[in-house]
Amino acid sequence: MPRLALTEGFLSDFSSLGSHERKQVTESIKAFGSFSVSELRAHKGLHLEKLQGARDPRIRTIRVSRSLRGVLLAPDDSSELFTLLRVRPHDEANSWAVSRAYSVNSATGALEVRNVTQLEHLETYYEDRAVEAPSRLFAAHSDTVLRDLGIDDQVLRLARICVEESDLAAMRPPLLPADQFEALEYLAAGHSADEVWEQLIVPRGQTVRSADSREPVTTSEAVLRSSDRIVEVTSPAELDRVLSGDFERWRVFLHPTQHRYAYHPRYRGPAQVTGGPGTGKTVVALHRVRHLLRTGLPEDRLLLTTFTTAMASTLRDQLALLLGEADAHLLARVEVTTVDAFAAQVLKATPGGAPRPLTEASERAAWKRALGDERSAWSERFLAQEYRNVVLAQDLRTAAAYLACTRHGRGSQLGRVQRARLWKVMERFREETASRGTATFAQLAARAAARLAAHGPQYRHVVVDEAQDLHPAQWRVLRAAVAPAPDDIFLVGDPHQRIYDNRVSLRSVGVHVRGRSSGLRVNYRSTEEILSWSVRLLSDLAFHELGADDEADGATDSLAGCRSVLRGPVPTQRAFASPREELDALVAQVRHWSERDGVPLAEIAVGARLNSTVDAVVARLRRDGLAAVGVRASPAPGSAGVRVSTMHGLKGLEFRCVALVGLTSSALPYLQQVSPADEDPAQHRHDLLAERCLLFVAATRARDALAVSWSGQPSSLLDPTTP
Repeated sequence: MPRLALTEGFLSDFSSLGSHERKQVTESIKAFGSFSVSELRAHKGLHLEKLQGARDPRIRTIRVSRSLRGVLLAPDDSSELFTLLRVRPHDEANSWAVSRAYSVNSATGALEVRNVTQLEHLETYYEDRAVEAPSRLFAAHSDTVLRDLGIDDQVLRLARICVEESDLAAMRPPLLPADQFEALEYLAAGHSADEVWEQLIVPRGQTVRSADSREPVTTSEAVLRSSDRIVEVTSPAELDRVLSGDFERWRVFLHPTQHRYAYHPRYRGPAQVTGGPGTGKTVVALHRVRHLLRTGLPEDRLLLTTFTTAMASTLRDQLALLLGEADAHLLARVEVTTVDAFAAQVLKATPGGAPRPLTEASERAAWKRALGDERSAWSERFLAQEYRNVVLAQDLRTAAAYLACTRHGRGSQLGRVQRARLWKVMERFREETASRGTATFAQLAARAAARLAAHGPQYRHVVVDEAQDLHPAQWRVLRAAVAPAPDDIFLVGDPHQRIYDNRVSLRSVGVHVRGRSSGLRVNYRSTEEILSWSVRLLSDLAFHELGADDEADGATDSLAGCRSVLRGPVPTQRAFASPREELDALVAQVRHWSERDGVPLAEIAVGARLNSTVDAVVARLRRDGLAAVGVRASPAPGSAGVRVSTMHGLKGLEFRCVALVGLTSSALPYLQQVSPADEDPAQHRHDLLAERCLLFVAATRARDALAVSWSGQPSSLLDPTTP
């Protein structure tokens, strides 16, 4: 009986079909798997046939319905493994099939596809154009080096006539094979051949360096080596699971680099994975959880944690989907929650239980009471930040420790007399809040960390998502929650998405990741146009590495080299004379996305900096007959309606289309959240950076389209060079 594998391209086609067509495709696939190969050739219903003039003789098509055909790749060995490539309308499927050819990459051993017809046309065009060029893009790399990286003869000829990076970009997949394009793109960006080998070839498990020494790989073997793009279905139940309505690609497909980090057999200690937005950090974290659960002991417990309740809920749902029915029993060994909720849970076991968390307004009032009649230029904001970012961050417990400490990240100078006075104010704050049974979240974390340190860890593994937003006190909770051991802590994050005032040196809290830190560079969510627009917002700024202390570690992180595999329209920026006109245009934009582009309302989001703008947007959309749901209401995944949220609330989410509205000079940066420069210049810079990162995070929630607007004076954080 034939075996069947499904490509990501097929699944993309399948998801775009109507429910009746999807049913027809599913029935055809099941029928295909129920006959022998010889029976398939004679079966009149499926009509398995070769295509005249096809550039790849292994290409076949089958009839799905009167209007649809499936395109398959037949095996070139005895494995009987057919690969379903696409499912499209009859003429479109035939046109696609005759121009494509499949091959095995000599370096990665993976299956790859190219548009032979168009590449031949490009070769003629660029060959004539390159004759007069004084230099070529890949002149510094020999044919031997390129072939060792998997570049075959046709692609080598094309590489040799590339003059500029734009020439290579014009050949991007699906014209060129993806693995070969990626290798050439890395070389064009200035990476060495050794770096390309380590970052692209090694993750797929290839170990033979010379192309002349490699064993030939059959098509079927190549299919099985291409798990980032192709999945073999081994049973009708597995087919139903993959084709079910809740299918999400991240459950099946991982890029080899993602797979390498998620399924690393054993890290000797804490490990971290960083990467820009959309690079799959959360996906890696979830797959790491699955790996640890599958390979661990039945008694091992695991904590999967993140920053907000909404993100923890999403992680819980995604983990259940990833594990599926076969591994559903493993969920009992995992606790998915926020760090703050975990800290409160730890403190519930103490006499008196966990204190009530202070709201922002209540904390300001408590600092005002602690200051009392003392005459000082210190504001409640300054006091709260000093306590949070110095005392609690460094776990300072005595006046002597505070007098002697280095105040990392603070720009105001304080002498010993001033520090002594400040310490007394902070003591009064602690005493006053304790008497009321309240505490800040950072205080709760500090107390929970102390209790865990005294009573012992609770987990065998801790996996952390959105690591860049955790406070040092929260890190101490996590460090104390798990005993130091191999695979104890696995964390993912991005310093460019730090939107809260949390800075930490991981080594200062006992999380040592040196030698076990890796990065992701390919964005799988947003288009290249959205990514480029967003990166420009931060291009003139320096970011310290995730977990690096500003003064002590100093190493920087960059978005240079980050790229997307998707293309789409350039983001729009529009100015309006009034908020009313801006809302009129927003309604028109949402209707355009929904009615013309066919985007479900639930896959459209509107973000704003201020809650008042969010409320105005919800009211206006509903008034114009468009369902709208506030993200703060935690809408059910299947509920209809445009998602409307503050920019903070969009964190960790993704949508096909995003509109960011109300980006005026008074809203962004929101000066109520920015420390005055004369009070603390360093804190002022940190606060402005957080506002810029917030815009970056909100913009990169968009997958296909991004629209930005304001009325009146635009935000100073917008890139003035962008039309």
